[in-house]
Amino acid sequence: MNIQKLSVNRSFFLISFLFAAVSASVLAVFYFFTLNEAIIALGLILFLILLFCNIFFVMTVRKKLTLFSDAICGMLDDMTDGKAELSMIGVDGENMFYKIIHRMKRLHETILGQRFQLVKEREELQELVSDISHQVKTPIANLKLIDTTLLEQSVSTEEQRHFLTALDGQIDKLDFLMQAMIKTSRLESGIISMEKKMQPVYDTIAAALGSILLQAEKKEIQVTVSCPKELEAAHDRKWTSEALFNLLDNAVKYTRTGGRIHVLVERWEMYLKIDIEDNGKGIAEERQGAVFKRFYREKEVHDEEGIGIGLYLARKMITMQGGYIKLSSRPGEGSVFSVFLPV
Repeated sequence: MNIQKLSVNRSFFLISFLFAAVSASVLAVFYFFTLNEAIIALGLILFLILLFCNIFFVMTVRKKLTLFSDAICGMLDDMTDGKAELSMIGVDGENMFYKIIHRMKRLHETILGQRFQLVKEREELQELVSDISHQVKTPIANLKLIDTTLLEQSVSTEEQRHFLTALDGQIDKLDFLMQAMIKTSRLESGIISMEKKMQPVYDTIAAALGSILLQAEKKEIQVTVSCPKELEAAHDRKWTSEALFNLLDNAVKYTRTGGRIHVLVERWEMYLKIDIEDNGKGIAEERQGAVFKRFYREKEVHDEEGIGIGLYLARKMITMQGGYIKLSSRPGEGSVFSVFLPV
């Protein structure tokens, strides 16, 4: 007989039969040796009491198993249907099967979390594709227009040079856009890992400043730095330098000719603060949260070069290192971007 194939009812009848057979055998042995009918009567009464207790116990266990089975089936149905809350009908906190129910709830929460993450990643991917489509539309249209003009119209050498220069500018814009999008996708997918270590921020800031000084000189912008060489913070020099460059480049771009930019570094108790202050056009309070969004650009600066991804990338790079960026600004009075790096 295969015990694994026995049902609960068959197991009950089998146990009852074995119990009755053993009891009958014991009573027969007692009667054989004692020939006392009173002992047999007492034994029979004891047998009936034990049989009743056995039946009560088996029926109670069977009822518990049935309720537990129904609860498990209900929870599995809810999990299959993707319900946020599981049905807990028939589940008692003191039930001997509560540990199993509790772990099923944890499994359900994990599955819901993974499902939510997949939906979120799918939405972010769709948004990214939509953003790319929107951003490449203009340069591609310009390229087609220039190409059609050169192919279908007779233009002078000087005009050809003008069109080719414009063509080169649109290609550069497309290349910059593609590089920015690749960097964005790598940051968001976690492919890029930050190698944080305690090191001076002076060299990090110097590397970022070196990339914007030429542009600042063209606009006659005065750039000053106040950073003690001994100040250290836990950061990845390469990515932190790029994040600071994005902030500095933004400051140069939107600061008028003859303006100023000041970089101030201070050590706080838990963070190292890097302030990048300019006296540019400033940002209205209601827009300060939006400037960190991907591809966001204010209406009044649409004629300026850029695609509106620098601040987004800067915040992403700093956040991945356990830091954050704070903005303080007033229209017409300039802006202060404060970078906080953990010490």
